[in-house]
Amino acid sequence: MNLGLRFLGVGNSQAAPALGSASAVLEKNQAPVLMIDCGQEALTAFERHYLALPQALFITHLHMDHIGGLERLFYSVYFNDGLRGKVRLYVPAAIVPAMQSRLADYPGVLAEGGANWWDAFQLIPVSTGFWHDGLHFEVFPVRHHLPDSAFGLRLPDSFVWTGDTRPIPERLERLAGNGELIAHDCALVGNPSHTGLADIQREYSEKLQKQLCLYHYASREDGDAMRAAGFRVAEPMQVLALALQERAV
Repeated sequence: MNLGLRFLGVGNSQAAPALGSASAVLEKNQAPVLMIDCGQEALTAFERHYLALPQALFITHLHMDHIGGLERLFYSVYFNDGLRGKVRLYVPAAIVPAMQSRLADYPGVLAEGGANWWDAFQLIPVSTGFWHDGLHFEVFPVRHHLPDSAFGLRLPDSFVWTGDTRPIPERLERLAGNGELIAHDCALVGNPSHTGLADIQREYSEKLQKQLCLYHYASREDGDAMRAAGFRVAEPMQVLALALQERAV
């Protein structure tokens, strides 16, 4: 079995038209297993590459560049008898109420009536982890705006996906202790909600820095500048090979 992490998009919200909205897909033998986040551009990239709709997604947080594609996915899935009610949404339990109010409470999801937002999906609230396709994933909080409003994802022995975050060195020392690839939010210049290059250089050990692959940046020029500083930087549609989880089946 071969595992890979495909970056559907690597840009922040302003760069999404050029770099795609930040999202990735865990692949098993080149087939999609789990999509991480679902911005509009990410859903388009997924459909274009796999010629199919995602059937399982993990949502890190509720900014629209990470969930904006879910409305379009609802319509595509709801009117597909083979998929309606079967597309799994793994959502951290702490953000389910806000997801309900932001997406599902809108009145009249169909003009004809007779449908609820959740009819299209299988909602699976998660706290510390979940099983999917024979793999066990871990879920952990990150530092993005309010506490417990954004979460990362770890596949032990394989990868850690931070989602949008400020630096979390103490957490990554534990979560990436087996040499996992760390896909990390990073802009050339940080701000109160996102990590910047200087933050990475100041707060992460040399060992962790070597495990990083940076994404969620503002422009191709910024990506080139981070590469010039010695860091691995993700490109849209790039696939990185992953180590196998020891408990994989």
